[in-house]
Amino acid sequence: MRKAGIGAIDKKRLMEARLKDHGEEIAAEQLKQLSTSLETFRVKLQEFAMKHKNEIRKDPEFRRQFQEMCASIGVDPLASSKGFWSDMLGIGDFYYELGVQIVEICMANNHKNGGEFNFRFNQAG
Repeated sequence: MRKAGIGAIDKKRLMEARLKDHGEEIAAEQLKQLSTSLETFRVKLQEFAMKHKNEIRKDPEFRRQFQEMCASIGVDPLASSKGFWSDMLGIGDFYYELGVQIVEICMANNHKNGGEFNFRFNQAG
């Protein structure tokens, strides 16, 4: 049985260091590619929201589909980047907060009533 010499140990350490460096380079490149992809996606989502702004605001079915599309990819247009979405969709802070509360109520009651929300207004006078 032959024992490894100092040269073999040094060679093994050098190889391990090179593999570690190469692994770090690959990870950095993958992170860079992922960042680029996420930025491209963000831009495309903004473009879609701007292009379909009126449909999102006025058509409940389209708005629901937009919300579902966003949710399926982990983006919540009401809960994330408040300033961005309120600017993008043209809604102010009051309506933004109201919208968030309504969506939360609808989602919480989805199993009971399909997420429908009835408004009943009583006017004094």
